[in-house]
Amino acid sequence: MRAVTYQAPGEVRIEERPEPVLGHPDEAIVAIEATGVCGSDLHIYHGRVPVAPGTVIGHEYVGTVTAVGDGVTRVAVGDRVLGCFHVACGSCTACLRGDYHRCERGRTFGHGATLGSLPGTQADLALVPFADMVLRRVPEGMSADTALFAGDVMGTGYHAVAHAGMKAGDTVAVLGLGPVGLCAVQAAVVGGAAHVFAVDSVEQRLDLAARFGATPVHLTEGDPKAEVRGASGGRGADVVVEAVGAPAAVDAAIGLARNAGTVSGIGVQVGRSEMNLGLAWLKGLDLRLGLANVIAHVDRVLALLEAGKLDPSPLVTHHMKLDDAVEAYALYDRREALKIILTP
Repeated sequence: MRAVTYQAPGEVRIEERPEPVLGHPDEAIVAIEATGVCGSDLHIYHGRVPVAPGTVIGHEYVGTVTAVGDGVTRVAVGDRVLGCFHVACGSCTACLRGDYHRCERGRTFGHGATLGSLPGTQADLALVPFADMVLRRVPEGMSADTALFAGDVMGTGYHAVAHAGMKAGDTVAVLGLGPVGLCAVQAAVVGGAAHVFAVDSVEQRLDLAARFGATPVHLTEGDPKAEVRGASGGRGADVVVEAVGAPAAVDAAIGLARNAGTVSGIGVQVGRSEMNLGLAWLKGLDLRLGLANVIAHVDRVLALLEAGKLDPSPLVTHHMKLDDAVEAYALYDRREALKIILTP
């Protein structure tokens, strides 16, 4: 089968790999119909997240089940499914608490040995462990473009808001309007936020945020702090979603949050960094960080997508073939695409 593999910083390649085979009763094999190129894939592409050369990458996927182990009961051969980007066993201490993203046997597709050596989904076929936990049937009539978002990007944006404990009537600020940030904007609007401020420096992304019901604020040409405080009686945002993954963005989020507010850091942080912890301490902020618990949210997100309450379709800017993955990564790296969907 064909698979997209990491080779070196700035270099991916299409290679032939053996087709996966079932090795455990809880596994399924999925023939990939659509797979996405994600912002976190760029961390691998740039070498910031280390994976071995030859690693099959990618973690977003929609497809058809072609084989299941004897222990799989929730999906069957022939089902059209979407999958979450991480897997969880459902039975360890973390899973029994609902912390599926911290599963003791958890693994993430396409992220190398550090996150479980699970081959990625930018391929013709993917092996899915713990299939009953990870896979969901795609609702009748739902496009692959929409379903793909439930297992990662929309699920991550939703998690950023839900994990922060946002309540109806809150003021929310979202820093960084990549796909995850824009999905967080939608989730905050659907969740009943009184005001949602969307901060970025790219006009097209600010325009999209406005379409989704947010107040767009240019990062440098506008004044995010003044806008947020003006709408909140001078207090600041109840919830700030940091969807960039940079120390400067975390500092900006701390500055935008009200006293005893919440900063939800969903942007991927790599390595050591400095942040204004003293200000966060003085303000009594609740910092909610880490990998998104997508499995915990996938059914709600899927229901909202099916109802049309959440709509990721405007985020998809490019459809390309799997064989064009090298070009797709270069395009995405140049920030000339918002979301790329690869198909066979």
